[in-house]
Amino acid sequence: MTAKNATPGFWDNLIAPKGGLFGAQLAGWTPGPAAKSGLGCRVLADQMVEVAPSIALAADVYVPKVPGRWPAVIAFAAYSKELQAAGAPAGNNESGSPPIFTDRGYAHVIVTRRGMGRSGGADAVYLNDTDVEDHAKVIQWAAAQPWCDGQVVLFGTSYYGLTQPQVARLRPPALKGFFTNEMCTDFFRHIAMFGGAPQPDFFSLWMGANFTPLQFRLRLPPLLRAVVSHITNSPLKHVWWPQLKKRMARIMKAFQRQVPTPQTRQLFAGLILDGKTRATSVLPAGPSGALGDIEVPFVVVQNAGYLNLHQFGAYDLFENAGTPKDHRWLVIGPATYDLPVYAWQLEALAFFDHLVYGADNGYAAQPRVRYWTEGAKDYRSAPDWPLPGSTALRLYPASNGADAATHRLDSAPGEGGTNRWAAVPLGAIVTAGFDEVESQRLTFELPVEEAMELTGPVTVSLSFSSNEIDSHVVARTGIVSADGGYQILSMGTIRPACRRIDAARSTATEIAIDIDTPEPLVPGVPVTLRFSLTPQPVVLKPGERLRLDIASRTDLLRSDVSHGHAQFDMQVPPYYARNTLHYGPDTYIELARAGEARSDSHV
Repeated sequence: MTAKNATPGFWDNLIAPKGGLFGAQLAGWTPGPAAKSGLGCRVLADQMVEVAPSIALAADVYVPKVPGRWPAVIAFAAYSKELQAAGAPAGNNESGSPPIFTDRGYAHVIVTRRGMGRSGGADAVYLNDTDVEDHAKVIQWAAAQPWCDGQVVLFGTSYYGLTQPQVARLRPPALKGFFTNEMCTDFFRHIAMFGGAPQPDFFSLWMGANFTPLQFRLRLPPLLRAVVSHITNSPLKHVWWPQLKKRMARIMKAFQRQVPTPQTRQLFAGLILDGKTRATSVLPAGPSGALGDIEVPFVVVQNAGYLNLHQFGAYDLFENAGTPKDHRWLVIGPATYDLPVYAWQLEALAFFDHLVYGADNGYAAQPRVRYWTEGAKDYRSAPDWPLPGSTALRLYPASNGADAATHRLDSAPGEGGTNRWAAVPLGAIVTAGFDEVESQRLTFELPVEEAMELTGPVTVSLSFSSNEIDSHVVARTGIVSADGGYQILSMGTIRPACRRIDAARSTATEIAIDIDTPEPLVPGVPVTLRFSLTPQPVVLKPGERLRLDIASRTDLLRSDVSHGHAQFDMQVPPYYARNTLHYGPDTYIELARAGEARSDSHV
C-alpha cells in the first residue's frame, strides 16, 4: 500500500475543526511576530504511509487551506488517531490541536503505529525498534509529499514525547528538530519499575483507557471530529473542565474496569509478573545511555505534577544529548493536569518558527533553562541545569519524641536516636483504630526564617532498618503556609532491597538505582538508602515551613489531580513491617539553594 492521493474530501472538510489553546503556553516570555498566521485548516484523512511490503500506517494530515508547501509537524504513537482533533478530554489526546499548527503555516501529521486502527501490521510491545524505524520512514515520507517543503519537526506529550529522542538518534535527514513534553528516556526505571516496584495502577488505567477492542476499531469521521471540537474547545471548557477534574479519580477507576485486548492483557502480565529486571522486562530499554547520538536542536519540557511518571527523562536528555549546548533548551513548568494536553503549543511554534522559517522572534536569545518557581509564581532563568552557583543545603531530621509527633529538620546532624513507622501493604487488613496507636508516617518541619530559593536536584539519604527482609520508602517535600495550608512539592521512592546505586545511569538530577540485584535486608540492621526526589523549584517565605514526610505507601502521601498532580498508587510495601529511621550524619535531605548567579525573573 502507498500513500493516497492527497486530495481533501468534501465531507471531511465541510466544517473546519476548532483549535484549542488551554494550559501553559509560553515559559515567561512573548515571542516576536509569527512567521505565518491566519491560514486555516483542512484535513487529508487516512493517508497510508508504506513502511514495509504490504504494511502501511494510517495518518491524518492537516494542512493550511492556502495552497503551498509547509514544514511538517509529526506526532507518532500507539494511540488511535480518531479523537486527536476532537478536543475530547481523553488521556491519549497529546498530539496538540491541528488547527493551531496549520493556521501558523505547518502541516500537522498524526500517525498511528502498526496494529492500531487502520494501520497495517501486528500489534506489538510499545516503543519497540520497529516502531522507531517506522517513525523515521514516516518523517522521510512526509518530507517528500507535495504539501511539505522538505522540513520535518516533531511535537507531542507523553507517548508522543517518548518517541522523539528515539527516532532523533537515527538522524533521518529531513528531521530539523523536536519539541518533547513529559517524556522518559529509560523506560524500565522511569515507567515499569519506578523506585524498584512495578506500577499496576498506572498500567491498568492506561491500558483500559487506550487499548480496548473499541479503541482498536474506533472510527470517527473527520466531520464529526470537527463538530465535537467546536464544543470541547469553546470557552465553555473553563466551566466543565474544573468539574470534570474533581471527578477524575472516579473516572480513572472506571477506565481500570475496562477490559483491554488479550494481547494487551498478556503484556500487562509480562510487565507485572516477569519484568523485574532489565533482562526480563518486555519493554525496550529506551534511548538513555545513547542520547549522544542526537544532533538536532530540541526543547524538552518537564511537568512537575507527575510524581511517579515522566519524572527524570527531561533532565537526562538535556544533560546528555549530543546536540550543541546552545541548541537545546529545558523548560520546567508548573504542576498541571489538563486533558487534552494542549500545553506548550505556542512555545513550540515559536521554536519551530525560529528553526525552520528563520524567524527573528527572539527564540535564539532565550536562556537555556527556564523554570516555574512555586511561591514566587513566576518563571526564572539560568544558563544551565543544575543552576550554576547553587549551593547544597543539607538538613538533618531529628526527633521531637513520639513517632506521631511533628519532628524537626536541623542544620547539623543530631546525636542519634530513632523513630519508627508502621509499613502496611496497600489494601491490607488492619484493626479498626490502628492509626490511633501506630503512625504510618514520620513528619519533619523546618520553620522558614528568611526567604530562600530552592532550585535543583533533591536527594534523600536515610539510615534505615526494618524487621523484614524488604519494604518500601516514600519521601515527600511540601510547603506549609502561615495559615496552615499545604502544597506538595516533590516525591521519590525506593525499595530498600534494591539500594545499590547505578552510577553509569545516574545523572546530575537523578540517582539511578540498580534494580537487577536485590540485597535482602537483615532485620534490625541499618543500611543507607540514597535516592532522588522530583525537583520542584520554589521560593520559601518567612512564616512558612518546609515539610519532609517519610512513609511506605505512595497513597498516604499523594496529591489529587484536582490540585494539578497525577500520581499512581503502587502495590507497596510487600510486607507488614516496623520500619526505623536512625538519626545522625547519614540521615539527611539535600536541596540546591540558588545562588546570586541565577538570572532574575524572566518575563
